[in-house]
Amino acid sequence: MSRYDVCVLGSFMKDLVASAERRPLPGETLHGTGFAEFLGGKGVNQAIAAARMGARTAIVGTIGDDRYGEEFLELLKTDGVDTGWVVRHPELGTGVGLPLVLPDGSNSIIIVSRANAAITPDDIEAAGEVLTGSRVLSVQLELPVEASRAALRLASTAGVTTVLTPAPVGPVDPSLAEFVDILVPNEVEAAALTGLDCDDSQVAVIARKLADEWDLRGCVVTLGSRGAFVLDRSAELEVRVPAYKVATVDTVGAGDAFCGSLAASLAEGAGLADAVRLANAAGALSTTVDGAAASAPDRAAALALLDAGVDAGVDAEVPEPADASRFPVGPPPS
Repeated sequence: MSRYDVCVLGSFMKDLVASAERRPLPGETLHGTGFAEFLGGKGVNQAIAAARMGARTAIVGTIGDDRYGEEFLELLKTDGVDTGWVVRHPELGTGVGLPLVLPDGSNSIIIVSRANAAITPDDIEAAGEVLTGSRVLSVQLELPVEASRAALRLASTAGVTTVLTPAPVGPVDPSLAEFVDILVPNEVEAAALTGLDCDDSQVAVIARKLADEWDLRGCVVTLGSRGAFVLDRSAELEVRVPAYKVATVDTVGAGDAFCGSLAASLAEGAGLADAVRLANAAGALSTTVDGAAASAPDRAAALALLDAGVDAGVDAEVPEPADASRFPVGPPPS
């Protein structure tokens, strides 16, 4: 039996969030409408989301030897995430993110990696025990590609299911594809990776293209308020999974809540489409709360939303959400 359900390789970002009525023009100084500080980073967000879904979770990454780093360790400890493989860098500060949130909840984010950029393949080798001793490894692209590749290779070779979120979007090292089982781009990332517009008429074509080019077991294209498109080769399934209609406050961290929940469900043995249904619920609920890591819902809340069903306005051809009994509370099968 695996020691962990989910291991996350990822970043630590202290989010310094400004709110404004609009984005400033080049050279313009604009009065904001609010400011707040949150603990985030795609790695931390996904690890906490997975832990709140009931998964035994560990995180691998690098923080600074500073106040922000201490805050992260305390937060992760509170949510039961194992931080035994987090390296503290004595010279570089903990990473920071600078989101700008607009009144409709949409956001733009600048990140400054700092200590996140210091992680090396040697650090990955040192964490081999947790990377190969988990059911699912979740990776993003906020860390150096050499470290991400080393982690994916170790886990894939050991038979661990590997999930990659190709964010932040940019040129992706093709050598990563060999070690990725499931790719989870959002519509912007999917368009950047394929050169195709990710509208509703093209999303299936994009998912198939990515699955072919990356030789994937599955591809999940997340579409925000329009739900997600799932291509699952192992189940010979293509399906559009609807979103949930909620009162959105802040979309920061929604994608990470989705991915962390997805990883937790896959670790329990759920099929990809069913895992996406629960992940959609988690992602939707996260938008109703300010912040990133703090916004991830617990398992009970996500199951309650999933059990309530989808918005009545969705396409009638979309399958109904899975019954909550498909996601039993408790340890996954050994």
